[in-house]
Amino acid sequence: MSFLKELWTFMRVRKKFWLLPIMVMMVIFGGLIVLTFFFSVSTLIYTIF
Repeated sequence: MSFLKELWTFMRVRKKFWLLPIMVMMVIFGGLIVLTFFFSVSTLIYTIF
C-alpha cells in the first residue's frame, strides 16, 4: 500500500497526472493476463483429471 501512496504523492507533487491513465490501463491489462493464465491452467487441470 505504501507504493501506491508514494506514487500518488509523486504524481501530485510533480503534476504528472497524465501517468494515472497509463497506470490504470497497465493494472487492467495485467489483471486480464493473470485471469487468462488462471483459466487456461484450470481447463488443463480439468482435462487431465
